[in-house]
Amino acid sequence: MQGALTLLSLTAPWMLVPTAASAQDKVLNLYSARHYPGDEFMYEAFTKATGIKINRVDSDDAGIVARLRAEGPASPADVVLLVDAARMAAADAQGLFRPIKSAKLDAAIPPELRAAPTPDGVTWTGFSTRARVIVYDPLRVKAEDVATYEQLADPKLKGLLCTRSGSHPYNLSLFATVIERLGDEKGQAWLNGLVANMARAPKGGDTDQIRAVASGECGVALSNTYYIARLVKSDKPEDRKVMERVRVVFPNQATTGTHVNIAGAAVARHAKNVDAAIAFMEFLASPLAQEYFANGNNEFPAARGVRLDNPALRAIGGERFKAENIPLAVVAKNLTKVQQMLDRAGYK
Repeated sequence: MQGALTLLSLTAPWMLVPTAASAQDKVLNLYSARHYPGDEFMYEAFTKATGIKINRVDSDDAGIVARLRAEGPASPADVVLLVDAARMAAADAQGLFRPIKSAKLDAAIPPELRAAPTPDGVTWTGFSTRARVIVYDPLRVKAEDVATYEQLADPKLKGLLCTRSGSHPYNLSLFATVIERLGDEKGQAWLNGLVANMARAPKGGDTDQIRAVASGECGVALSNTYYIARLVKSDKPEDRKVMERVRVVFPNQATTGTHVNIAGAAVARHAKNVDAAIAFMEFLASPLAQEYFANGNNEFPAARGVRLDNPALRAIGGERFKAENIPLAVVAKNLTKVQQMLDRAGYK
């Protein structure tokens, strides 16, 4: 959807002091690839606290990037919200983001969830995370046989694995970090093993993979945690039956930790309201906004010290798990190489 939406303010105030926003910066133009109802309350809280009105343009990630490129220096965008580090890194590589410096963001968000710093600052920051976990059928697969991502290439899982497209950013980001750990030779062998174990050609989204495991079409699959949490929270009998049939593993708990990805934000390269943009970025790291991320879309808080308060995520073991600490900035370095390796493996 292209157009602007002016958001209303909440009746309950949140005491944010916008140290960067000046009197004339009363408008923030936001380009967002997030389409989650809970985000509306977060935007309203920002307006209530600061007096800065948000004008929002919604599209998918590709649409936003294309629009930013077409608009060039004339773009009104101040802040860009995208989903997945691969997409953030790809947009950053095209010069679409402006580096910023913020002591508040440095203190709140771990460095592995942000772009690599430069002398001019950091170009993008993750504000919520989602773990990429393994879903399996306990009637066909033993938990100990899917305890790690590496085991997904084991021949004992031949004919059991289902995934969405290997080129989807969710998988590209996972593969980029696994290959960073394994190295190119072992990483290529791992991708070849995944292809050899496929129950059918990659298709659909993460929810489709979960349902395919529950139906018996597959024995094991990959999914982001928020898709699983949605099924856990669903009041539909068919969704409850799906979750009764499957089990969830947070991989690599005894070694490197489970891969986590981000939904992130950046100040647009040609932002006109930079002070307001930085104030908004700092707000996204606040406990209030972090709670909206966690409860509104079943994501994990990214900021340090924010407690997870989501029963659906806790029910699948999300309250305490070991996350990998490979900086997501390595995604930028590995994306092209990983896509070439997928092509060689025949991973569609």
